[in-house]
Amino acid sequence: MTRVLVTTDYLRPGDEVDRYLRGAGLDTVHRPPTGPRQPDELVEALGGITAALIGNEPMTADVLAKATDLRVVVRTGVGYDSVDVEAATRLGISVSNLPGINANAVAEYTFGLLLAAARRLVQTATGVAAGTWPRADGYELRGATLGLVGYGAAARAVVPLAAAFGMNVVCVTGVPPDQRLDPRVEFVDLPELLTRSDYVSLHTALTPRTRGLIGEAELRQMRSTAVLVNTARGGVVDEAALVAAVRDGVIAGAHLDVVAQEPLPADSPLRGVDGIVVYSHLAGQTAQARAAAGMEGAVELVAALEGKARHRVNPQPTADRSAHP
Repeated sequence: MTRVLVTTDYLRPGDEVDRYLRGAGLDTVHRPPTGPRQPDELVEALGGITAALIGNEPMTADVLAKATDLRVVVRTGVGYDSVDVEAATRLGISVSNLPGINANAVAEYTFGLLLAAARRLVQTATGVAAGTWPRADGYELRGATLGLVGYGAAARAVVPLAAAFGMNVVCVTGVPPDQRLDPRVEFVDLPELLTRSDYVSLHTALTPRTRGLIGEAELRQMRSTAVLVNTARGGVVDEAALVAAVRDGVIAGAHLDVVAQEPLPADSPLRGVDGIVVYSHLAGQTAQARAAAGMEGAVELVAALEGKARHRVNPQPTADRSAHP
């Protein structure tokens, strides 16, 4: 029987996803990580596994090469930067993600961070818990300019929320002009977006091109009153440059749902900086989004095993896995 490894932490033996996979004739093995998982532990978990339904497992070239039975990897989310897609393609492994699966969840969460930043909600609640009674003025979102870096499903889902709040929206994207159809969005280049925006919200995938996209030079182009919001990937931001920018008053602050190293290390320079608030990578995690991602991931995994993947991010594998030691 074909064995499937499930590492996504909210999927459990006997749940709807498990029943679906078993109903398709697959033998499921649940091994969610309980902390950072070492490569050799992941290799051991992948022993005898044909397909994997994963969260953010580090599927490196070395891990993939040693997982000699693996034919399919499905990421129960949008980002797939934890998977070495080039190595997977070379080894004949199909890799899929679930584009747009949590767009609504991310969009709503983005506005949660925008409101938290504008009204200093975290700082106020922390102050009250500490016995003080903070009364600093906040800011209204109405009339402010929101800059979206990226125009994928989540960014597009942000636009109607921004319109409802009366915000102006500018966006930088590599999406072809014939797909930039929303009249509520003004498409500009990155320097113009940075100089005009009161809030800059990141919604771009982490690629070699976007790694460190927001660095010292970009932060210095932003307004001194501007706030950076990141629900994309931590690596898109140069964190050292961000810490310096907030401490020096180059920008007002940042609300980060994602960071370069997760969980956030105890000695991270992001800690203890007034104006920087770090959350625990929850933008896409709602009950509804998790349910949809689990089932859609399972459906994609079964389809990929049949050679009919719908959301494959690499070319159709033609290599025979058995040819690789």
